[in-house]
Amino acid sequence: MVLTMSMYPMLRALCVQLHSAFMGSYVPGHHSVLLINCPNEQAAKDIGRWHAGKKIALMERRMAACINILPRTSTMYYWKGEIQDATEILMFVKTRTSKIQRVTDFVKSVHPYETPEVLSFPVEDGSLPYMKWMDEAVPDD
Repeated sequence: MVLTMSMYPMLRALCVQLHSAFMGSYVPGHHSVLLINCPNEQAAKDIGRWHAGKKIALMERRMAACINILPRTSTMYYWKGEIQDATEILMFVKTRTSKIQRVTDFVKSVHPYETPEVLSFPVEDGSLPYMKWMDEAVPDD
């Protein structure tokens, strides 16, 4: 039983690849897009590629295939009982769904916010060549 449980992620990844290869289609939910808000562009870049001046962030750890950093979003939210207004930087992080928890844990460990926003959305469909590229860019453990 323990062996079966420990091998499940690897077996699932293999089944997804076989399904895609034989059927020429995408398995919904195999990839995800995460939304992460940051206080400024430097914080977003630190999370994406550089942290503390070292190449040890999401891209270098191969936890993301692609990160888009969008400039200036206006944000309104409740914090400690009051409505807040802020300008933030929005990140789109594209990865395997199996990596969401690792990405979330990393972001929480380096993000300047006390409670960083990390929301994930499964990819239901898309360009098959792009999805294949994502699988190559983010290896399955």
